[in-house]
Amino acid sequence: MPEKITLSIIKADVGSLAGHHIVHPDQLAATTKVLAEAKQKGLIIDFYVTHVGDDIQLIMTHRKGVDNPDIHGLAWEAFQAAAKVSRELKLYAAGQDLLSETFSGNVRGLGPGVAEIEMEERPSEPVITFHADKTEPGAFNLPLFRIFADPFNTAGLVIDPKMHGGFIFEVYDVYEGRSVKMNAPEEMYDILALIGTPGRYIIRRVYRKSDGLQAAVVSVERLNLLAGRYVGKDDPVAIVRAQHGLPAVGEVLEAFAFPHLVAGWMRGSHFGPLMPVPQRSAKVTRFDGPPRIIALGWNINKGRLIGPADLFDDVAFDETRRLAQLIAEYMRRHGPFMPHRLGPEEMEYTTLPQVLEKLKNRFEKSEEVKYKVKHTEMLSGGGEG
Repeated sequence: MPEKITLSIIKADVGSLAGHHIVHPDQLAATTKVLAEAKQKGLIIDFYVTHVGDDIQLIMTHRKGVDNPDIHGLAWEAFQAAAKVSRELKLYAAGQDLLSETFSGNVRGLGPGVAEIEMEERPSEPVITFHADKTEPGAFNLPLFRIFADPFNTAGLVIDPKMHGGFIFEVYDVYEGRSVKMNAPEEMYDILALIGTPGRYIIRRVYRKSDGLQAAVVSVERLNLLAGRYVGKDDPVAIVRAQHGLPAVGEVLEAFAFPHLVAGWMRGSHFGPLMPVPQRSAKVTRFDGPPRIIALGWNINKGRLIGPADLFDDVAFDETRRLAQLIAEYMRRHGPFMPHRLGPEEMEYTTLPQVLEKLKNRFEKSEEVKYKVKHTEMLSGGGEG
């Protein structure tokens, strides 16, 4: 039986240079040292350390499966090393995503985001890892739907016999902590009814219907729900396998050619366009944004990470970036007003509840409401004749 390889992305914000702008090189060096020692000992096969904005990204391959305590413990150790550097340099928000002082066998629920996929390597195993900053996991809903269910994006859904049967979407409810598997194209409208609310329902995994092969996975951790207070949006990551009966790399990337609006941006409280950028532009400036995403292309060879290719480093995405800039300009002109600012249900962990509490005794019932109550009583026969 072919040997299974696990690809893990574990990310965290443990401090950054000049606000939420960018990771400091010494932080990357500290995490690289920890992972290099683990590779030498044989715990992991290969690794790559990078960042998007203020989030450190650990990309690792190993043979231990998903949710393995040794791998998650290694990531925790690496982030602690980076947080130590953050504190020594007095970087901003040192240790922000580490919600606990102790490791309990799994980083899920402790702050870092996790996307892992266990696979049997195909004769050629092209994989794309996506890394986003200043947004939430639901930002992947629209592009993943287009990749695996929209024939106007993915021609292979029509012309590739291995894809023509469609895909299974596992949709996760972040509020209830439960998921449902739904079939596309048969249940396409039902899928859209859920994932059109990306703050709650998130595409977590995608499987090929014909044989159950897992094609994609998204990190679904939401820090504010874990911490009970605003500690930043969740800066999600995703893994998408490509080619050989799955969407081609070009079809996967095509889904990001439209910079759709996502929640996050400044203080995690604003809608803005998701801008696909090359690694060198993986930093946030204007209004701590706008939200952005990088795509790294790999081939996995017996667990070795061959690559990466910086897939958004292409003039073909210049128009997408230009449109994102225009959308960002338009949204910013709204200032603190919706639809730029998130709705009240998403402002639960900001100062809005404190403002409402302070003002609660100053609200008075208006004359319009008093008249409405009286008018209703009269119509129901309870008022004066």
